[in-house]
Amino acid sequence: MNAFSAPSAARRRVLALAATAAACAVALPLQAQPGAWPTKPVRLVVGYAAGGATDVIARLIAVKLGEQLGQPVIVDNRAGANSNLGAELVARAAPDGYTLYVYTIANTINATLYSKLGYDPVKDFDLIGLIAKIPNILVVNPALPIRSLADYIRYAKESKNGITFASSGSGSSIHLSGEMFKMRSKLNMLHVPYKGSAPAVTDLIGGQVDSMFDNTPSALPHVKAGKLRAIAITSAQRSALLPEVPTMIESGYPGFDVQSWFALSAPAGTPPAIIEQLNAALNKVLAQPDVRQRLAEMAATPAGGTPEDARKFAGAELQRWREVVKAAGVSAQ
Repeated sequence: MNAFSAPSAARRRVLALAATAAACAVALPLQAQPGAWPTKPVRLVVGYAAGGATDVIARLIAVKLGEQLGQPVIVDNRAGANSNLGAELVARAAPDGYTLYVYTIANTINATLYSKLGYDPVKDFDLIGLIAKIPNILVVNPALPIRSLADYIRYAKESKNGITFASSGSGSSIHLSGEMFKMRSKLNMLHVPYKGSAPAVTDLIGGQVDSMFDNTPSALPHVKAGKLRAIAITSAQRSALLPEVPTMIESGYPGFDVQSWFALSAPAGTPPAIIEQLNAALNKVLAQPDVRQRLAEMAATPAGGTPEDARKFAGAELQRWREVVKAAGVSAQ
C-alpha cells in the first residue's frame, strides 16, 4: 500500500492537527494587520514654514523615526493660521497611521483663541507622545536699568507708562507668557505684537520696545552677543546654556513653568497597535545620544513618555491657556 493513500487513524489525527495549524498560520496575519504597518512612507505634517523650531525638531525626529519604522517619514510643511491649516488637514486624514502631525502648544492655545476652528483640538487627534519642551526667556534691552526680575517689576511700577513687551504675534506662546506674567504680577504691561519673532527682536535690540518673553533658541545668540540681557527663564529648572539665569520660580513666582512644547499625534481613531508602535519608536529615538545632543543645542529638553502622559499634559495646557486667553481678552478669526 502506498504510504500516501488510506492513512491510519493516528495519521489522520496528525494531518488534522497540521491542517488546523496551517489555517491558524494563514489567519494570524489577517488578524494582526496593524503589526505589518508601515508598508509605505509616512507623512509628518508640520503647521509652520520650514526653518522654525517646530520644523527643525520635526525633521530631526522624522529621520530617526524612519530608521525605527523601516519606512521613510517625510515632513510636509502646511503653514498658515498659527498652525490651524496643518491641524485641520490631519484631522480630516484617514486614521491609518500614514499621516501624522506635530501637535504643539499653539493647538491648545488656539482652542480658545479662535471662535471657530475647522477641527476639534481634543476630539480629532490621538496623541502618541511628547517630543520636547523649549522654555522662553524674559529678555530686555541692555540699556535699561534692569538686571533682575525685581528690577523689572520696579521699573514697570516707577515708569509713567509701565513697560512694553513684544511678541511674535497675538496669541503666540511668547505673547501669552507675557500675559500670564501680567496676570500674576498685576503690572502695567503693554503688549506690542509683531509678525514674527525676528522683527520683534530687531526692535527690542533697537530700543523701540523694552522686553520680550522670547523662545530660547531665538534669544540666545543675542544674549551671548550682549545685545539683549536675560532676566529670567520660564522653565522650572535653569538652562544648561544659560546657567547663570534664574528661573521665574526662583525669582519669586511659584509655579511659573511655561514652555513651548511639541508632541507626535495622529488622526483620532488610529488603531491602538499603531499608536503603541509609534510611541515605542518615539521613545527609542528620544533616548539616542545624538538626538538628545541636538535638542540640547536648541535648549530643548527631550520629553517622551506614554500616550496617556501626553493626553494629560495637553489637557492641562488647554485649561491653563483658556484662562490666560480669556483674562487677556485676546481673540483671532
